[in-house]
Amino acid sequence: MTRIPEDYLERVYAGVLGKLIGVYLGRPIEGWSHARIMRTLGPIAYYVHERLGQPLVVTDDDVSGTFTFVRALDDHGISPELSAEEIGKTWLNFIVGGRSTLWWGGNGNSTEHTAWLNLKHGIKAPASGAIATNGKIIAEQIGAQIFIDGWALVAPGQPHLAARLAEQAARVSHDGEAVFAAKLWAAMEAAAFNTTDVDQLLETGLSVIPADSRIARLIGDVRRWRGENADWQATRQAIENHYGYDKYPGICHVVPNHALMIMAILYAPDDFARAQTIVNTSGWDTDCNAGNVGCLMGIMLGLEGLDAGPDWRGPLADRLLISSADGGNAVNDAVRVSYHLADLGVRLAGRDGIEPPKDGARFHFSLPGSVQGFRPQKGTETRVRLSNEPFAGARALAIHYKALAEGQPAAVTTPTFAPPEVGVMDIYELMATPLLSPGQHLKARLVAPASNQGTVAARLRLSVYDEDGRLRDVDCARVGLAPGSAKTLEWRVPSFDGQPIGAVGIALGANTSGVEGKVLLDYLRWDGSPDVVLRRPPGKSDFWHRAWVNAVDSFSDRFAESFRISQARGEGMIIHGTRDWTDYRVETECVLHLGDFGGVALRVQGLRRYYGVRATRENRLEIVRVRDEEVKVLASTPFDLALEKRMQVTASAVGNIIQARVDDVDIEARDESELAFRDGGIGLVIASGALSADFVAVSPP
Repeated sequence: MTRIPEDYLERVYAGVLGKLIGVYLGRPIEGWSHARIMRTLGPIAYYVHERLGQPLVVTDDDVSGTFTFVRALDDHGISPELSAEEIGKTWLNFIVGGRSTLWWGGNGNSTEHTAWLNLKHGIKAPASGAIATNGKIIAEQIGAQIFIDGWALVAPGQPHLAARLAEQAARVSHDGEAVFAAKLWAAMEAAAFNTTDVDQLLETGLSVIPADSRIARLIGDVRRWRGENADWQATRQAIENHYGYDKYPGICHVVPNHALMIMAILYAPDDFARAQTIVNTSGWDTDCNAGNVGCLMGIMLGLEGLDAGPDWRGPLADRLLISSADGGNAVNDAVRVSYHLADLGVRLAGRDGIEPPKDGARFHFSLPGSVQGFRPQKGTETRVRLSNEPFAGARALAIHYKALAEGQPAAVTTPTFAPPEVGVMDIYELMATPLLSPGQHLKARLVAPASNQGTVAARLRLSVYDEDGRLRDVDCARVGLAPGSAKTLEWRVPSFDGQPIGAVGIALGANTSGVEGKVLLDYLRWDGSPDVVLRRPPGKSDFWHRAWVNAVDSFSDRFAESFRISQARGEGMIIHGTRDWTDYRVETECVLHLGDFGGVALRVQGLRRYYGVRATRENRLEIVRVRDEEVKVLASTPFDLALEKRMQVTASAVGNIIQARVDDVDIEARDESELAFRDGGIGLVIASGALSADFVAVSPP
């Protein structure tokens, strides 16, 4: 049984945070030259997004790919023998073509776009990324390196395992020097759980790649230049002279950028902030380079290393966005991601998984300094601040308040759906569905320390999109919290006429002036099936439309029906809901305007993992299980399909039974196999045609 470091979970958390800090620090200046950075901004010592008029937390391929591709371990078995072909299947399940996860720069331009097209056309990995398939220039761009951190985080202290997993993942889309760079960096990150000696890490990385590779040779050069130059700027210039972009064709070659990463850790082996300054000020692919450097140094130096410099964690607030076909995984936080990765790592080492804290509560604040996306609500920043504190043998979120008075409340919230600024995020589109839905049971435990002065009133708060696309607050009834008391707030989430819930949190108020103190949020969670009618609400806001993962050629909001989807060729779907959904019932009235088949999907776990209830042009009603390339018909019965005719559809998933009634035809299937799906959202499916529906209702079974 493989040894797991005692502080493994916390070091994974530091690695994830380091990755996020680096990506979001470098993202606004991605592609800039060193000269432009120095001329416009000067050395990059802290976040620059506000100076450039951009949001901090945005969609980015570095984040989406890193934390999506590692899910191949969940889907294909937690095994060190995971293959490139299996990871390629994960690509096809989670990547929405032209929209999510990747840079869609075109076939022959974007390496990942090219590889995805190969996979779609039946070229399996690793051929999908091979030099023989795509040519050397395309195959040796930077993408293999930028996505590898997850493979190291699940292989603590096992550099050869990390290198093997990273190689299999890299070969889905890349080859040659790009794969060597990915293997080396993954091995270094895995070894960083056991040592802070950068030279030792480099030797470990070099041991897993050919000694005559260009990556190995450039590392030798950068190490030599480091010995000759005390100033990193001189080494940066040497890198540009010998390994600059002009020497390596393509959009973003791995070799120049890898050299900058090596330089950063050699000049700042024990200083997270300085390493970030060096790698970002150097330019080129800043978000990718800074993300990889940040993850390595986060693992190596831990949370203390991140906190030794400026306040990186405060503005970040643990937030991240993962754009994929699993819309319920999109709005996420570093704590949740870290627990998932650490659980994979523990199980990969042959041990039992990690027990979810606080009975599986989504927000539990169990890692030091964590806030899980919670921030003071706009307009109340001067009256409230947050900290993470030990509590009852665990940890809790401390909500410190001051100067509360009638009409002067304080509130903290965390996002549950796409933020209002989603429309200004360029390049990478966010595929997301709301985490919290009407009908679910919301619950939070609050504790007021005995040292508080006076009673404070607490409420659960939802921020809901309105008809103009703005967030408006809706609160449940207030509960008084006297000093030394604890209360559990509960609320069955009401309906909002189809508008999605953008945030959830706690609002605090007082009837007298000058109230100060703190409240500990022990946990916040929601459970149960949704009870919601999804349709176009009144007004001009399009957030109801954004609340569906769009995996069809056309998902229009300009028809009379709420939902009108069209797919030119093959199968497409729109998806709503999360993996928290298990047993539920779906009702709709849909029209198949044209197509090979159309209907509803249940327990959707991506584009190629779901149950389908579909009417076909062969006049059959079917229940199918789609799992990667296999479509298994679980039940089939005659059905007279008429195009342009409204069909009444009711379908349910309860335990291992899938039932449906379409018009007056009943059908049922039981799936007791090990391939059965136990959870997932819902969808509308169309193949080579068009389908419409005015509403989709989801309710408890």
